[in-house]
Amino acid sequence: MNQQRLILSSPLLEIVISRLAQQLIENHQDFSDTVLLGMQPRGIYFAERVSREVNRALGHNVPLGYLDATFYRDDFRRRDTPLRPNTTNVPFIIENKRVILIDDVLATGRMVRAALDAMTAFGRPRKVELLVLIDRRYNRDLPIKPDYTGMRVNTLESQQVLVEWTEQGADADRIWLVG
Repeated sequence: MNQQRLILSSPLLEIVISRLAQQLIENHQDFSDTVLLGMQPRGIYFAERVSREVNRALGHNVPLGYLDATFYRDDFRRRDTPLRPNTTNVPFIIENKRVILIDDVLATGRMVRAALDAMTAFGRPRKVELLVLIDRRYNRDLPIKPDYTGMRVNTLESQQVLVEWTEQGADADRIWLVG
């Protein structure tokens, strides 16, 4: 039997996003040498929310791109069915920039490692920081830790974190622990 437990929804979700945006502003001030990169496929929705909140607070737009790391995954050739890539849209050079890599859920760390490899096609950043909405503790395969975290969730390997965004057709923004 599949059990679902709601772990985050509105209005608390908006508060979490606002807090994360304020932390970014505190550390990056005017964002003159900082860019945002949302990780495909689901991290882009969270990145857009964070970007809107940062832009609103600053009064100007911070560069936002979408990064697909499908072909950089270490399990790319180990699957029975081929992976389908998503769109990469990085309309700026990241050479010597501070990059904030944004994803909805951090679990094993393998997607972040793949994204770090994929980023090199756009230059060598001065610094990379990781911002995640949900940090699934006790699931890490690689020593990767977020710099900014919306919420830490203790999970079993058999459990999943399901993020539903209205932009993807959900009737409300919700984050579930499923298992």
